[in-house]
Amino acid sequence: MDRPDGTRSSTRTRTVLAALTAALLAVPGITVLSSAARAADADLARNGGFESGLDGWTCPAGTTVGSPVHAGTTALQATPAGSDNAQCAQTVSVQPDAQYTLAGYVRGSYVYLGASGTGTTDVSTWTQSAPDWQKLSTTFRTGPDTTKVTIYTHGWYGTGAYYADDVSLTGPGGATQQPPAAPAGLRTGTVTASSVALSWSAVTGATSYAVYRDGAKVQTVSGTSATLTGLTAATAYSFQVTAVNDAGESAKSAAVTATTSTGTGGGSTDLPAHALVGYLHSSFANGSGYTRLADVPDSWDIIDLAFGEPTSATSGDIRFNRCPATECPNVESDADFKAAVKAKQAAGKKVLISIGGANGQVQLATTAARDTFVSSVSKIIDDYGLDGLDIDFEGHSLSLNTGDTDFKNPTTPVIVNLISALKTLKAKYGDKFVLTMAPETFFVQMGYQYYGTGQWGGQDPRCGAYLPVIHALRDDLTLLHVQDYNSGPIMGLDNQYHSMGGADFHTAMTDMLLTGFPVAGNANNVFPPLRPDQVSIGMPASVNAGNGYVAPSEVTKTLDCLTKKANCGSYTTHGTWPALRGLMTWSINWDRFSNWEFQKNFDAYFG
Repeated sequence: MDRPDGTRSSTRTRTVLAALTAALLAVPGITVLSSAARAADADLARNGGFESGLDGWTCPAGTTVGSPVHAGTTALQATPAGSDNAQCAQTVSVQPDAQYTLAGYVRGSYVYLGASGTGTTDVSTWTQSAPDWQKLSTTFRTGPDTTKVTIYTHGWYGTGAYYADDVSLTGPGGATQQPPAAPAGLRTGTVTASSVALSWSAVTGATSYAVYRDGAKVQTVSGTSATLTGLTAATAYSFQVTAVNDAGESAKSAAVTATTSTGTGGGSTDLPAHALVGYLHSSFANGSGYTRLADVPDSWDIIDLAFGEPTSATSGDIRFNRCPATECPNVESDADFKAAVKAKQAAGKKVLISIGGANGQVQLATTAARDTFVSSVSKIIDDYGLDGLDIDFEGHSLSLNTGDTDFKNPTTPVIVNLISALKTLKAKYGDKFVLTMAPETFFVQMGYQYYGTGQWGGQDPRCGAYLPVIHALRDDLTLLHVQDYNSGPIMGLDNQYHSMGGADFHTAMTDMLLTGFPVAGNANNVFPPLRPDQVSIGMPASVNAGNGYVAPSEVTKTLDCLTKKANCGSYTTHGTWPALRGLMTWSINWDRFSNWEFQKNFDAYFG
């Protein structure tokens, strides 16, 4: 962005323009026209004082606060990140070839106010430091064909929060426009256990459409169709649609209803209502010691065998090599291990092979690697008689190619091939096939702020890279248990950063999965919520297991807040989910090392 040398240059230019303008205004005819134009001037900024929250503004990293304010009762607060300047913007209708003044009050360091899309020279002004409210102001003239401009304010990358208030755009208003008519012809299409497809007739003058489910707005789209996902099986829903343009929103359409089917939506109908999931170190030993499968207590409902790993990062050839006796002196024989699998299954437990882990990079960059993945994973499942598969791809296994910006329609080969492979395995083994995933927060919740390399490039391509996989398989997914550990600070739906170490972090991260969120701040590209029975919370079993351990009391607070909306901390959830499936931990071995603290707390809570 411009720095002080750029400001001096633009100031010099404005001085020359001001002199020319003064000379022109000395001409009588010009003076009359100028007076007429000024008479029609108005403040065109919508909600410039932020008294109606963020209404009218697109502001992914912003919120409104009661203090400090310049005037009124609220002001904007926005917090830049390392690769995000926390821009807040709105598009305003203007007249061609007209003069406008943009002004606003700001506080903070390196705060900018500007306008783009002017059709002439886009403008911005800024302050390096404003410990108290400081007025910023700039002017511009629209081009001969310009009917809309975007006004914005933003901070600077990695600096602290900034504040803005009383933003105004003064000048002649654009052409008068009316909200569009209500859409007609709303109808349902394909209905599954967790989704309903809708379509409707186009409305003249509409620039977008808002979709309502049971009276609440849940999605905004640019076309005349939408598919609502994350619904509950065997449940009746009512849907309506409105048409939207710059003048406002139409009345709601006539309602249509649909009832989702009774499908299992991920298989495994015999999981308990609340399940305890844990990883069993099966191919290695560490400080926690080796635990035989037969010695895992009955509290553990899903046991993930860690790990199946590839012969090379790009081969797709997965091997499950059990811990050798030289490393694990008390390891059981293959026969005893397989017998223990059958015994766990007879007791109603699920035993899965977990692929990946911290050291098992898996990149299915080719269709050949995809097919090898399917055949080699199938061999492991068949050899040991397992119930399914856990995907624990970490590190650089998943990343998005430049230009791959739509999580609903991915184009990156490693993403597309993984989705295809998992769908093939699901089809092969049927509805009882258990499919779980254990991504890190960087690959899921970080997608709220950043997705892949971003619109302009330069971001970490792994940001949000699990989202297309989760979305494509949401009807086949049994459980998602994001690793709420070994994580940096992550922004929640309250637009505040949350860090590991307490209940609020787990509550905020889980609320995002159960509420859904706009990907990379794009309100027209929303990752839909998962069903609560598809979500478990991933936590370390002990201080030895990983960064982010929390005491049992904090685990209880998390569960209370999410399932009962009680005992909550500073984070406010967007719902209550008593059907939340449960907890996952790394690992069973570390929990045994800590005298089963994690398991005991789960048993005490869910009974």
